[in-house]
Parts: sequence; structure tokens; C-alpha cells
Amino acid sequence: MFGGGLDSPTHILLLLLVVLLVFGARRLPEIGRSLGSGIREFRHSVSGEALPPAPPASATARADAGASPAPAQEPVQSAGASAEDLQRQRA
Repeated sequence: MFGGGLDSPTHILLLLLVVLLVFGARRLPEIGRSLGSGIREFRHSVSGEALPPAPPASATARADAGASPAPAQEPVQSAGASAEDLQRQRA
């Protein structure tokens, strides 16, 4: 269609555009970090080297500062619990 192989610049740009549309601009850095750490862990496990120490807590805190807090979870109603029991749990 575009000529050339799969490594042509046109195909790479088209692939990047599709990835941007599917995942969105906010998720791409997170996906890149997790992919990079996964590749790094794989390389270290294959070579038998020890993993380098984790980054300092301040660097992790900066990375997590932009993340939104997790939503509160609702109590799960078990098979024996009634709606009244659930209301008492929430109060």
C-alpha cells in the first residue's frame, strides 16, 4: 500500500498514530515505563546479573504525584448478607 517494508517511516508513523489513538497521550508514558522495566528485568534474568537497586523514594513519589487516587471500593454483599446488613456496614 505505502511501498517499502514494515520498517519504512510511513508504516512506523502510522503505527505510532494508531497507538496514540488507542491508548491516549496520558497513558503512553506509563506504558513506556512498564515496558522498559519489563525488558530490563528480562535482560537481567537472562544474563544472570543482579538487578540494580530501586530508585530513591523521592523519585517514585514524583512519578506517583500525577496519578489519580484509587476510587473507594463498595462493600461486597455475600450470599448470606441482606440489604439491611449492607446498610449497617455503610453507616
